[in-house]
Amino acid sequence: MRKPRLEPEENGGPLYARVKAIVLARIMGGDWPPGTAIPAEMELARELGVSQGTVRKALDALTAEQVVVRRQGSGTYVAEHTPAHMLFRFFNIYDESGAQVLPDSQPARVTTGEASTAERQRLELGEGARVIRISRIRTRGGRAFMDDRIVLPEALFPGLAQEAEMPNTLYDLFQKRYRIHVARTEEQVTAVAATARLAERLDVKPGSPILAIDRITYDLSGRRIEWRLSHAHLDRAHYFARL
Repeated sequence: MRKPRLEPEENGGPLYARVKAIVLARIMGGDWPPGTAIPAEMELARELGVSQGTVRKALDALTAEQVVVRRQGSGTYVAEHTPAHMLFRFFNIYDESGAQVLPDSQPARVTTGEASTAERQRLELGEGARVIRISRIRTRGGRAFMDDRIVLPEALFPGLAQEAEMPNTLYDLFQKRYRIHVARTEEQVTAVAATARLAERLDVKPGSPILAIDRITYDLSGRRIEWRLSHAHLDRAHYFARL
């Protein structure tokens, strides 16, 4: 395969940004699976025809985005997202002491079907696209506290609906099995009153105040890969976001 090579006089944005894009593309393409080392800065610089400083700047940006990790004296590795890592990174509920709540999950209900209008809009899907729908209750100390409804484009996750058991966290599975790396999420948080259905699922009285968390998840290319709507009853807990 012909190796990409960048020339300083090319018009296409900062040189380090284009190096970053090439490294990202190779990670997403499976050249460097999660947990593996990428070539040394000097080797990448020689391959791409740029300075070592340009490569270092690109890798610094990817490190800040948690796509790669630096290991002193060892090198730079593609970040390997474990279930615990993904919970700590994307779960924003904390208890009274300030400790992060790490929930368990009851068995999930999984269905597939043609995307609704709302699902197509939220996931930017075309007419006739199919989705995987996952519904489950998250528990804390054995008590239900969050109702999760997750919608995924079926084309991105073939076979996922046939899983015998859904893992507590999905994002590490996205990376390891489907080579889809979660880059960021956007959340809209609203206080709402529990409907009769949610009250039953969360074991609270209808009309009780609960938190609605509407999340869109993006991969490294900026593609929408998940729509998640969670309703949480935050008894002796709070939502915390670090900006």
